[in-house]
Amino acid sequence: MIESRCGIYCSECEYQKSMGCKGCMNIENPFWGKCKVKECCESKAINHCGECDEFPCELLKSFSYDEKEGDNGLRIVHCRMWAKK
Repeated sequence: MIESRCGIYCSECEYQKSMGCKGCMNIENPFWGKCKVKECCESKAINHCGECDEFPCELLKSFSYDEKEGDNGLRIVHCRMWAKK
């Protein structure tokens, strides 16, 4: 099941319940502010990064390998898996 634009598993996010978040695919304005990945996917009319011709792009890589909020590429793995379905 696709849970986000960038490959994050929303079901495992600590903020999902506490913030009442329904995930970036189901909300217009994320509580965390502007998201370049969400905007990019929506501008290309794709569900998630794995459907993009430029996957994995530098934006997704920088997001996935961010020092503070990254997950060492796990988001990229999830998008790749979702793209195969």
